[in-house]
Order: sequence, then C-alpha cells, then structure tokens
Amino acid sequence: MTTRLSPKIALLLTLPPLLWAGNAVVGRLAVGTVPPLALNFVRWLIAFALLWPLGRAALAQRAALRPRWRHLALLGILGMGSYNALQYMALHTSTPLNVTLIAASMPVWMLAIGRLLYGVRPRPQDLLGAACSMAGVLLVLAQGRPARLLSLQFVPGDLLMLLAIVSWALYSWMLARPPASMQGEQRPAWNWAEFLLVQIGFGLPFCGLSAGAELLLADNAQWHWTPWLVPLLLYVAVGPALIAYRCWGLGVATVGPAVAGFFGNLTPLFAALMSAALLGLWPQWYHGVAFVAIVAGIVISSRR
Repeated sequence: MTTRLSPKIALLLTLPPLLWAGNAVVGRLAVGTVPPLALNFVRWLIAFALLWPLGRAALAQRAALRPRWRHLALLGILGMGSYNALQYMALHTSTPLNVTLIAASMPVWMLAIGRLLYGVRPRPQDLLGAACSMAGVLLVLAQGRPARLLSLQFVPGDLLMLLAIVSWALYSWMLARPPASMQGEQRPAWNWAEFLLVQIGFGLPFCGLSAGAELLLADNAQWHWTPWLVPLLLYVAVGPALIAYRCWGLGVATVGPAVAGFFGNLTPLFAALMSAALLGLWPQWYHGVAFVAIVAGIVISSRR
C-alpha cells in the first residue's frame, strides 16, 4: 500500500537523481582511468567497509540469512552488481546523450514490469504522467530543437544502458513487493544499514567475479592513477551508493516504484545542468520548461 507523496518524500526521491547525475559525469571522467567493472567493484567494496560498523550484526544472523538468500542475492546482483556496472560500461562505448535518453525510459519500464510481473495495472494518470515527464526529458536532450532527436545514432553501449534500466526497475519492484519472508513479523529486525550491508554482501562476489573476468579478458583493463582518482572513488561509494540507495529505498517503500520511477527523470535534467556548469554555459530556456514538465509528470502520477 502506497501513500500520498509528501514534501519530505519528494525531497528524498529528488536527492538520488541529483547524486546519480554526478555519478554519470564521474563515470564519464573515469573512462581511460578505471575499467568499468573494476570501478563498480571498488565502489561497493568501499561502501561495504563504511557500512560495516553499522550493519555487521546482520551478517552474523545465519538463521535469518539462510532461508532468504535467493531474494537477497537477486537484490545484490540487480542493484549492486548490474545497474552501475552496465552504466559504466555503456559510458565507454556510448555517448552521454544517448545514455541519458535511454535512462529517461525508467518510468515506462517501471510500469511495464509492474504490470507483467506484479499484476499492477497502470492508471490513466500514470500513463499521462509518463508522457509528460518524458516530453520534458526529450526537450532537454534535444536542446530545445525536437528535430535534433532524429539525428541520434545508437551503438552497442545503448543496449547495455537499456539492460541497466531494466535491472534497476526489477530491483525497485523487489524492494516494494518483497516475498512473505521479508514482510511484517517475518522480516528480520534489520535497520537500513544492516539491510543495505546484506545486499552489498550478496552483490560483492558477483561484482568481484565480473571485475576479475574483465581484467583477464578485456583489452586495456588497467588502472591509470591520477590525483583525483581517490576523490572519485569516495564520491561514487558515498554519494550515489550509500546516500542515494538509502533515500531511494525509503521513497520506494512509501510511494511505490511506479511513482518513484518518475523522479528518475530528474537525472538527465541534473546531468545537463552539471555538464553546462562544467562547460561554463548557463541553463537555457528549455531547462526551465523541462523541469516544469517533469515535475508535472510526478504530480500527475502521484495523485490518488
């Protein structure tokens, strides 16, 4: 059961797109410096170490972990082992514009997976909100010139980003609709840090195996150390990982993944503003129009 969107929850769901936009910018900067799968592995390894003092008690509860390991392992693989790894890989072969465009399809995949796997039928306002929000995103990507979208060319990295978005939609629905063993009195008494640490613990082996395979099989999978590499790693571990995942989990649990998915459309808007700031360019008129359209989509979709 979801509740009405409140200002507090709206703020919680706005912070992850802001941090994820920075993650996309940093991921692009890391191209040629850190291999993508290695970046994802080290990111979650640092996050695991930072969370360890707060959540280590949960990993010692074998009686609670054993009957739930399949669900927890899938959460770890989808949320930690797949989404960002695929995004970092996509940024190596695709353009930021294409990656942002594909990421903007998140509400559509949220609604589709909810209908196909969970029997949640989209309401008319969900579809209208999706259309309104997507229009705002496309306006930003087209830089106010719709004809520009017709000149886009897609590359293999675009497929990787599509897979990343699907994995994130599945992860979000699994958070909102957990099995009976993770509901009510049957759910272990884990706080947010313990639950996130458990997910990371199950996802880390998959991340490590992927990074190892990358090192053995991929060309140019070597690290190139620079002075800003350590701040880069700390940012992707603390901001887009710990803070964003905590806020996203609270928001999804409150309003549901379908409504939360519309906030994901703020990511390309924030990314466009960050890119403009790095290039010394001021926001244009279409940024304001797009922001209004995206917020309108969120408001429409969150109405009862």
